[in-house]
Amino acid sequence: MRQTSFGIFFSVSLSSVLAKTIMVCIAFKATKPGSSWRKLVVIRVSYYVVVICSFTQVKICAIWLSVSPPYQEFDHHSYPGKIIIQCNEGSDIWFYSMLGYLGFLAAVSLVLAFMVRTLPDSFNEAKYITFSMLVFCSVWISMIPAYLSTRGKNMVAVEIFAILSSSAGILACIFFPKCYILIMKPELNSRNRLVKK
Repeated sequence: MRQTSFGIFFSVSLSSVLAKTIMVCIAFKATKPGSSWRKLVVIRVSYYVVVICSFTQVKICAIWLSVSPPYQEFDHHSYPGKIIIQCNEGSDIWFYSMLGYLGFLAAVSLVLAFMVRTLPDSFNEAKYITFSMLVFCSVWISMIPAYLSTRGKNMVAVEIFAILSSSAGILACIFFPKCYILIMKPELNSRNRLVKK
């Protein structure tokens, strides 16, 4: 369940970032007079995006577990004189499909956030989302060769490092600027300042 739970939890977080990016895009498109985008602001688009994207990952993981589930494997070769019990992912195709879907969600978020990054700065979080997705993608792209070249218990360490560093990158890039303004520059967090800007 380690790989599937990781895939499902990360798909929820990435689809939440994607939903936030889509809402930023819709919000600025809806401000134009007579825009048909106004209907989408009322509808709970962000909830639908999170549910559909997460459910797609749940389906991928359910198919993976039903077709070729991970199983316990004894590794006699990595360390002579020791037997290492490790998890074999089962089907590599489904494992990389699960990772590929996460990469797809991150790439769509990155492209959408990059497209709307030039909108008015006071209300626009797309720059922070763009940078957080850039950090996320770079961590996971650099993790793939490291993951493929390691064996045994070091594979888990590489995966945990990638999970923690990409999660920290998303949280820091999206929330650190907000916390900085709230704690260090509270005068910037006023309605008059935002409307004037």
